[in-house]
Amino acid sequence: MRIATWNVNSLKARLEKVAWWIERAKPDVLLMQETKLADSDAPDEFFRELGYELAHHGEGRWNGVAIASRCGLAEVVTNFGEPLRPNTTPDVPDDEPFAEARMISAVCGSVRVVSLYAPNGRVVGSVFYEAKLAWYQRLSRWLAETRKREEALCLGGDFNIAPEDTDVWDPAACHGGTHVSERERLAFKRIRDWGLVDAYRLHHAEPGRYTWWDYRAGNFHKNFGMRIDHLLVTVPLAQRTVWAEIDREARKGKPIPSDHAPLVTDLDELGCSFDAGWAAAEERIKKRR
Repeated sequence: MRIATWNVNSLKARLEKVAWWIERAKPDVLLMQETKLADSDAPDEFFRELGYELAHHGEGRWNGVAIASRCGLAEVVTNFGEPLRPNTTPDVPDDEPFAEARMISAVCGSVRVVSLYAPNGRVVGSVFYEAKLAWYQRLSRWLAETRKREEALCLGGDFNIAPEDTDVWDPAACHGGTHVSERERLAFKRIRDWGLVDAYRLHHAEPGRYTWWDYRAGNFHKNFGMRIDHLLVTVPLAQRTVWAEIDREARKGKPIPSDHAPLVTDLDELGCSFDAGWAAAEERIKKRR
């Protein structure tokens, strides 16, 4: 089974890119974030024509999470099993995470997958930052109350946290900001300590591999990025992972790509091969810096 996660940064705007990447990488399960669609606008037929069932949890112009699966889709859970709360600040994203569509889970084949889109946090110490930490506390409680460490479980998505200094292009430049603060990293560690393994780091120890680059200032071409998208798996799944990769090539070209790249892991056996582009980019990155 190939499981992938990708913050598509507007599914409507990226449908052509998503179709291209599905043909390229052939994931069995694709977790998507920041779809920016209401459920009524979710492209079910588009995915059906590609051979996938779609489960979508959205609210409209902000947030939104989805699961596309070609190996079954059952026992869907949204928002940690609770209805979304009324949104008292609908024109302001990130400050009311329990009124925002940020979590969907389903059983695909024999694996329970979870697509997550963590709040950004914006500025350390702000109301947005505290909301992000509260959302992480809720995720920790959901794991403790409803899941088992022994099950086949994969949490994937945009966690908006770079857990280690090797996960950012310049720790000195990043320290003091969100995504790398001590409290955020501690929240991420608590999730890991529940019983989850970083599938990517099982296969890649090298620095300089990121999943997100700002659109501005040529940051992608200089590889000024962060590894903030993750696939966290329970130990039974970790023992089955045989490969993992970040597809840098999907962050390139036209139509305009998402500012995130897909992250992929294979269970039990290798899926179809593709060149993620890292080796070819190394020399170009050095020249641009």
